[in-house]
Amino acid sequence: MTMVHAPLPAADTEASSASVAGRPRGLSLVKARPWLLLAPGLIILAVLMLWPLVQVFLYSLQDYGLREINTGEQNWIGLDNYAKALSDPQLWTVVLPNTVGFAAVAVFTTVAVGTLVALLLAKLGPVWRTIVSSCIMVAWAMPAVTGTYVWTFIFDADRGIVNAVLPDVGLMDEPYNWFTNQWTFYAIVLLNVVHHGFPFVAITVLAGLLGVSKEMLEAAALDGANAWKRFWKIIFPTLKPVFSVVIILSTIWDFKVFAQVYLMPGGSGGNRSVLNLGVWSYVESFGQNKYGFGAALAVLLTLVLIGITIVYIRSLMKEDEL
Repeated sequence: MTMVHAPLPAADTEASSASVAGRPRGLSLVKARPWLLLAPGLIILAVLMLWPLVQVFLYSLQDYGLREINTGEQNWIGLDNYAKALSDPQLWTVVLPNTVGFAAVAVFTTVAVGTLVALLLAKLGPVWRTIVSSCIMVAWAMPAVTGTYVWTFIFDADRGIVNAVLPDVGLMDEPYNWFTNQWTFYAIVLLNVVHHGFPFVAITVLAGLLGVSKEMLEAAALDGANAWKRFWKIIFPTLKPVFSVVIILSTIWDFKVFAQVYLMPGGSGGNRSVLNLGVWSYVESFGQNKYGFGAALAVLLTLVLIGITIVYIRSLMKEDEL
């Protein structure tokens, strides 16, 4: 026995065909909607950030100075500025060791101090935790310029607190200029950067600590694990994604330290032994009027930061996969 199906009405047939035909357009609109929403922000970023970067790169390919600014001429020299920068002994003996060495020490110290403060905050009650967290956030909210002048005053050779106290307690015979020596100069910069950066690490790590299982920590304590073993066997593996993000962000910030070096006595070029990559680029550009050479140094610093940023984004993607 065969069944005969009644034909669909013409209107229904046309609606079905129209919906099938219109489906790809609807799907394409759905896929394009996020880009349409992001378009205004992307356009603003392209105008405010991408175009200046392109201009800096173009300047780095020229012998660009005051003469070129006044005449509007373009003196293209290709990659000569990059060759000059990479062949300059000052880059390898002073600038790069200062930049990389300081960033490594600053990141380690900042993360260590921030983690210790986070562990302390985790032991406090809610009221005291709120009070202490608010107090340490003041250091993070302080502008870098203000913090630099405060530390400069503390170690000032004539009126500084350190030079006033140390001779009185018998640790120094006479006042000392802390900013003339490369090591003491960067020790003060380190204090400034760590003081400004550890609150972010502390609050971020604290947020992760509050999510660690207390039952696991109590069980480990009952098994005889001390605080050191509990941290490395339980807390650190649990917060490894948090530490990776904090370390990479701190590395980016400490690589491009500028105000904390430039505003210190001798940091603006008077003491060439304390130059880092960011300050060297600024001094060559606006101090020596070698804008093309300074632009090349800025591009090199940007490439280093882009590489670190790529590592940061990949770590975030791995964290999302977890």
